[in-house]
Amino acid sequence: MLRSAMKATVIVSLKPTVLDPQGMTIHRSLASLGLTNISDVRQGKIFDVSIKDGASRQEVERLAKEVLTNPVIEEYRIIWE
Repeated sequence: MLRSAMKATVIVSLKPTVLDPQGMTIHRSLASLGLTNISDVRQGKIFDVSIKDGASRQEVERLAKEVLTNPVIEEYRIIWE
């Protein structure tokens, strides 16, 4: 029986205390589109990671923490598939 490789999605976003100029710019433009009920916009990054059989969740955790995220200004969460 063939096993499919595990996948993870790593979502990286700015910490809530960090100013997000890109998100602010997008939010300011929403009124001109008639989208007046959106109270805030924060931008981020999404990484889709395919994991070989035998790899551990700790490896993806390390990838997110040490490579994909700047821990001074960003935080991450992982969604496992």
